[in-house]
Amino acid sequence: LAGDENSDEGCRTFVITDEGHTLGNALKCIICRYPEVDFCGYTIPHPVENKMHFRIQSKGRAVDILRRGLEDLEKLCDHTVETFEKEFQSFS
Repeated sequence: LAGDENSDEGCRTFVITDEGHTLGNALKCIICRYPEVDFCGYTIPHPVENKMHFRIQSKGRAVDILRRGLEDLEKLCDHTVETFEKEFQSFS
């Protein structure tokens, strides 16, 4: 969702369906660390609605920052799984 007529491509709210706090909080923690991001947050409008509103305000394009955040989160998850499996094998 775009902002009002005065906002640029750096301010966007993305509506993500079938997701909740697990993705929202992890993604927010990653994106908030980017130096070009002024604000990043999410809300779950209502527990009955199966969607999340994810807001980014930045000096860059919000859609690019969201894409980068998702890619960085995927890398982090992959690293966590690989490390766990390696340690699990050495423990067994």
